[in-house]
Amino acid sequence: MLTFLIFIIVLGLIVFVHEFGHFIAAKRSGVRVDEFGFGFPPRIVGVKRGNTTYSINWIPLGGFVKIKGESGEDRDDADSFAHKPAWQRGLILLAGVAMNVVLAIVLLSIGLAVGAPNVTDGLPPSAIVHERAVQVMAVLPGSPAERAGFTAGDSILSVDTVTIRDAEDLRARVTASEGAVSIEIKKPAGCRSLAEATTALAPDAVLCRVLSVTPETLAETGKIGIGVQLANIGVVRYPWYLAIVKGFAAAFIFLWEIIVSFALLIKNLVLGKGVGADLSGPVGIAVLTGQVSRLGIMYLMQFVALLSLNLAVLNAVPFPALDGGRFLFLVIEKFRGKPVPKRAEQIAHQVGFALLMLLVLAVTYRDLVRYGGVISSFFRNLF
Repeated sequence: MLTFLIFIIVLGLIVFVHEFGHFIAAKRSGVRVDEFGFGFPPRIVGVKRGNTTYSINWIPLGGFVKIKGESGEDRDDADSFAHKPAWQRGLILLAGVAMNVVLAIVLLSIGLAVGAPNVTDGLPPSAIVHERAVQVMAVLPGSPAERAGFTAGDSILSVDTVTIRDAEDLRARVTASEGAVSIEIKKPAGCRSLAEATTALAPDAVLCRVLSVTPETLAETGKIGIGVQLANIGVVRYPWYLAIVKGFAAAFIFLWEIIVSFALLIKNLVLGKGVGADLSGPVGIAVLTGQVSRLGIMYLMQFVALLSLNLAVLNAVPFPALDGGRFLFLVIEKFRGKPVPKRAEQIAHQVGFALLMLLVLAVTYRDLVRYGGVISSFFRNLF
């Protein structure tokens, strides 16, 4: 239940911020906003201020904004969206995308100012690092590590009771072993190491788990290992003024990587190669949200920032029914010297929306197959 609640809050925040961007841009442009709602109808309560009704609704999945003339009607009214020049309508359409980018910058900057988990290799001298650890980023399916019980997010503390310094130290000890090794791990929920638990200060401590695993030659790499992807992780923070700069830079680095990924996805769809294995729909995002939330609030903030950037890029794609598709029709209008026929644009958006729903259904089906065990476990615990 907690996972579901966190997912609703995360999704609601991202969508609400997106719609708030449209709302603010419309208001600043002199366009009448008939309603700005938190959540989706049916309505719980609504308060009218000026020409705008501010509502709270029963379905808590973000929000919506009703803008006068957004479908091309009331073109002769000065406060209609359709009456405004193309450049102003373009700003209103892309304001949601811009707000999602701003949200990501804010979250990443806060994380870097307060202290957020990050890879510690190659950090500048201005970085302040504490709580260093060697963390498992991914576990190879069918590997010795998976069979032993390793999961992503585990921190590795020692090998055969010897405290490790970094990921390279761990790799060297595992490679040099001639049989099974005992690896002490710390789950995200926390525990005390063997050394801490044997002191008088922690007589009732919950011990970290010690897993026995036998390294073997991995088919994927041709090298001896246990099948984990490792990273040297620490809680990294910067002075607040540098955190803003770093947060801004990180947001646009992530943004570019997401754009490249979307371009590859579209290319694969056009070539008939299907969607990638890493693409997730609402079900997959809900599962991932639960997994990330168990790692801690800072991990969740970073995850929300990435989701917000993904929504920004998705909405900017020039495909009918998306903000980018509506912006494309404005560009066509500028070249034609007159608007695209209203009926033709409506049909394009309806077809685009139907195709997007088919894609969502296909991805959701893949998510249900992939995460079926996790979902069934959730409902067993719920009831």
